[in-house]
Parts: sequence; C-alpha cells; structure tokens
Amino acid sequence: MAKHIDFYKKQIEIHQKIADKLSKQLLASSLLRLAVFIIIGFLIYFYWGETKIMMAAIIGGIAIFLYLVSRHSNLKYKSDKQKSLIKLNQTEIDVMQSRQFQELPDGSEFEVQNHDYAQDIDLFGRGSFFQYLNRTALYQGTKKLVDILLANDIESITKKQETVKELAAKAKWRQEFSATASLVKTTESSTTIVNWFRNYKRFVPKFIKWLSPLFSLLSVAIIAGYILGFVTEFQLLLWLIVGILITGVFLKRINLLSGSVSKIQDTFHQYHQLLGMLENEEFSSAIMTAKKKAIRTENKKASEIFKEFSKAIDALDQRNNMIFGVIGNGFLLWDLRQSLKLENWIENYGFQVENWFDVIEVTDAYNSLGNFSFNHPDYTFPKINSVEKGIEATQLAHPLLHPEKRVANDFYIDSKEFFIVTGANMAGKSTFLRTVSLQIVMSNIGLPVCAEDCSYTPIKLITSMRTSDSLSDDESYFFSELKRLKYIVNRIKDNRYFIILDEILKGTNSIDKASGSKKFVRKLVNSHSNGIIATHDLSLCEITEELSQVKNHYFDAEITNDELHFDYRFKDGICQNMNASFLLRKMEIVDN
Repeated sequence: MAKHIDFYKKQIEIHQKIADKLSKQLLASSLLRLAVFIIIGFLIYFYWGETKIMMAAIIGGIAIFLYLVSRHSNLKYKSDKQKSLIKLNQTEIDVMQSRQFQELPDGSEFEVQNHDYAQDIDLFGRGSFFQYLNRTALYQGTKKLVDILLANDIESITKKQETVKELAAKAKWRQEFSATASLVKTTESSTTIVNWFRNYKRFVPKFIKWLSPLFSLLSVAIIAGYILGFVTEFQLLLWLIVGILITGVFLKRINLLSGSVSKIQDTFHQYHQLLGMLENEEFSSAIMTAKKKAIRTENKKASEIFKEFSKAIDALDQRNNMIFGVIGNGFLLWDLRQSLKLENWIENYGFQVENWFDVIEVTDAYNSLGNFSFNHPDYTFPKINSVEKGIEATQLAHPLLHPEKRVANDFYIDSKEFFIVTGANMAGKSTFLRTVSLQIVMSNIGLPVCAEDCSYTPIKLITSMRTSDSLSDDESYFFSELKRLKYIVNRIKDNRYFIILDEILKGTNSIDKASGSKKFVRKLVNSHSNGIIATHDLSLCEITEELSQVKNHYFDAEITNDELHFDYRFKDGICQNMNASFLLRKMEIVDN
C-alpha cells in the first residue's frame, strides 16, 4: 500500500507544478485580453468619423480578441484538468490511508427492489461497496458500473479479469481518461442525445451548400470595393441587410438547433478527446480490444469525427457574439453555413454515436475496476475451476473492514453443500455472510478478492438477509419473508445459485419456525444448489443427521471476568455460548 500512496503523492507533486505554471499563464492571458480591448476602444475613439479605419479596427480587433478568448479557454481547460488530476490522486490517498470514502457518491439512487442480492450486502448506500469502488467520471459510466455490479453474470470471467489487470497497470492513462471525462458538464444524458439524433429533421436547403460560399466571395469583393472607393457605404449596408434577411428566414429553426447543440457541446468536446485516448492506446485484453475496434471507421478516426461536430458547434456558437453575429450573417451567411455542417454530420454519423458513447462509458466503468485492483495488489484474482468444485478461499475477509482490524477466515464449501452457521450475537455471522456474498459478486465481475488465495466454480448469488415489512403494501413481516423465499425458489429452478440466508422464518413461533426451516433446507438441498444459512435456532443443526450435504459451523463468544470477547473465527460444529442474557444484564436492561 505504501508504494501506491507514494505514487499518488508523486502525481500530485507533478500536476501541482503544472497547475501553478498554468495559473500564471492565465493571469497573463487575462491582462492581454484587457489590453487588446482597451486598444480597440482607443482606436475607435481616436479615429471616430473615419469609417474605413474604424471598420478595420473593429474587424481586426474582433479577430484578435476571438483568438485570445479561444487561447484563454484552452489554458483554462488545461488548468481545470490539472486540478482534476490532483483531486483524483488526493482521493486515492484519503481512501487508502485514512479510509475516508463516505463523502464520495454512495449510489443510493441505484438501490433496487426484488434483486437477487443488492438489498442484503451493502452494495449501495453510505459506507457501501459501490461507494468504496466507484471512480467513474461520467453519469452514464456510473450506470454502466451499476449494471456490472447487478448483472449476476458468470460468463467470460477470465476475460473480465484480463481487462481489470490490464487497466490496473495503466494507472496514469486511467487518470488522464478520468480527468478528461470529469470535465464533461452537460445537462443531457447520452441516451437523450442519441434519441435526438434519431429523430432530428433537417431544415437547411441544400442550395445553401453553394449559395453560402458564393455569397461570401461576393461579400469579400464588395468590401474590397468599398475600401478602394468603388462601393458606397449605402451599397455596403444594403448588401449586409440582404445577408441578414436571408438568414432571418430560417432564424427560428436555427435558434432551436443552436439551443439543442449548445446543451451537448461540452459532451462532444470532451468525448472526442476520450475517443482519441482510446485510439492511441494499445490494449491486449479481449474486452478492450473489441471496444477499440468498435470505434474504427473506414476513412476517419471516430475522435476526428467527434471533433468535427464539436468545432461546428463552436462555430455556430459565435452567433452569440452580437457584433460577429451581425457581420457574420450579413456577409457570410454564417448561421446557415454552420447549421448545414451540423445537419450533414448528423445525417452521416448520427446512427453511430450510440456505439461510440457506449465504448467511452464502458471504459469509464472498467476504469473503476482497474483502479480497485491497482489499489489492492495484495488481493488475489480467483482461479476458475474447470470442474464443479464450489468455493475455496484462504484468509478470506471483507474488503471494507480496516486491514489492521479485520479477521480473515479460511473457507471451503463443496458445490452441493450447505452450511448451517450458528453463533452468539455480534460474533461475526452477518459479516461473514456478507464477506462470502461480496467475494462471489467481486469474482463474477472480474475483480480480485480480499484473500490470500481463492478458487471457485462460477455461480450466481441469491440472498435473503434483510427482509422488512411493507406498510404501503399492507404486508406483514412474515408475508414479506415468504415472498422473498418464494422468489428464491423460483429463481433456482432454472439456474444454479449460491444461496445465503440469515435467520429464515423469523416472523413465526419457534416450533413452527423449526419445522418450516427444516423443510425449506431439504428443498434447497434437493435443488442441487449450495450456500449458507445462519440461524439462532440450534434445532436446525439436527438436520445434518439426515442430510450429509449439510454441515454445521459457528462463531462464538467468551465471557471472561464479566467481559465479552469475540475472536470472529469460523469454526466447525455448533455454537454453545449465547450472549443475549449477558448483554441485557450488562447494559442494565434487565436485573440479574
């Protein structure tokens, strides 16, 4: 870990030096723009009444000022990117060194009902695995990461591992990608943009393709004629009005197009750079190679195509400068020319945008997985068993527990076995259930797991640990639990699952619970699945006498000198030490 923290500190040092240099350049740029503005104002004041000199000063001044504005914007972008890189590295130091990740996005909005496991294993919410893992910079990238976490997909795990390993080794490239992506500021999702492209109806007449350059050529000739004295001021003004009137016929539609593309301008400005980064990077993993191949076109790079659209949006955006808007449309039919470029681009490439967006957003999601792997070099990538063998892990622990405090356990369960886990309150049963659950989820998405060694036969996960009643649906706790168990029974009909249950049938009396629990365990065993069932009901442990596939394990507590001690060790057998009465007395809830 120390090695990686040193890496992040070094990156902060590098980017801070660049940021300081850019800060000085930005100050100089601001002063230069102010100086140009003052000079233009002075020339207009000094040569007031001399129309030709004033026109030259205005046109030349606008050209210089626009260049300086563009240059300043580029410097500002570079400065913002360096600040983003500094923030990225500082975040990793905070998470790794101080375990400070509770202020990061917690993904609460992605919590789902009736999922195989999401509600039970702290996948989303404050202090969740998502909050610890997620480093996506794009909202759609975040959604891709959520889809990966919720997929319960056991296909192509080796390919996923290769991708995670490859991206883990590209720490600087990942950070450049994330920093660039973090600067995307748009109110429209990629899905909205794709739908807009699909439904767009063009309005610019095709004759504008030749009319615009012809009109511009004539404008140059008329302006030259005015400077040389062949054209009067009235004739020049009349020509300007003609250009404005031609543009004005389409003004309403141009305004609508301008308003729409301005909302996605930043997306394309940043995305063309992200595509360029993907095009210029070498990948060997199957997933990233396929993604890179998906952005290839026959004639141009996808990044260049995106850049064309971004530039066309920038060009149309110049209409918002009132002086340029009048002159540009009056002499160059500027708005119509740029609108035509945008419409031609949409017609030629709009249908490909969805695939290109997907490549960027999937990469953003996988960067989080690569970052996690990079930060945990002591974790192990599970070996995939070629035959059905269950799960075997050495020193398995929960990744969200502090490394200096967590207790790891060896764990092996055969492909058709069930464990009954008993134990005292707070002895570690629930943490162990979530540790095993998360190990399966992490393994299935290609992440390394918190263990010294691990091998498993890929299997889907399904859990029932946090059933609650529903007042809005007029459901009792017991009925909610029965619905969850019914959900599990239906799911395991079609696929093999690793089933994790915590205290089933809590909502009924002890005799009924014992009888019903045993019947349910028999059904699970007959389904040829495997899993873990935690319970306080010691009578359920008796089922091992009739079912050889079921084994008993426990966590216990010891009371020494009137103090409760836990070792959080996973042991063979049945727990004999319960602690509810002791805790009630210790906390002075009941008398001795």
